[in-house]
Amino acid sequence: MIKLGLTYEQSEIVNETNVASALGSGNLAVYATPAMIALMERAAWAAVQPQLEEGWTTVGISVNVRHLAASPIGMKIRAVAEISAVDRKKISFKVEAFDEAGKIGEGTHERVAIQAAEFVRKTAGKRRTE
Repeated sequence: MIKLGLTYEQSEIVNETNVASALGSGNLAVYATPAMIALMERAAWAAVQPQLEEGWTTVGISVNVRHLAASPIGMKIRAVAEISAVDRKKISFKVEAFDEAGKIGEGTHERVAIQAAEFVRKTAGKRRTE
């Protein structure tokens, strides 16, 4: 049973590896939108993973976020994911991101619970055999 309203946070510091110019999403040395989305997804995954049975995990299926403000190198970024709905295997989250000056991102994220071994087996089956 997955608990609605449960929140989890993840954080990181803006550095040379997670800025737009390094990730190819722009040419400026500011926190990249793909890095913010990844941090939000990590928070969502971490919120739900301890509630799943052994052998189960979640995979992301949708992200709808807005990046509201830029953050320079050296700032701490904090992403918060809150479980907002559960529909069988689909788990929905409200996600937000903050730097030390305030909110920098907001949106929604969805994940689906899957049996890890079966998922990996099916995915591996997509490879061509020669």
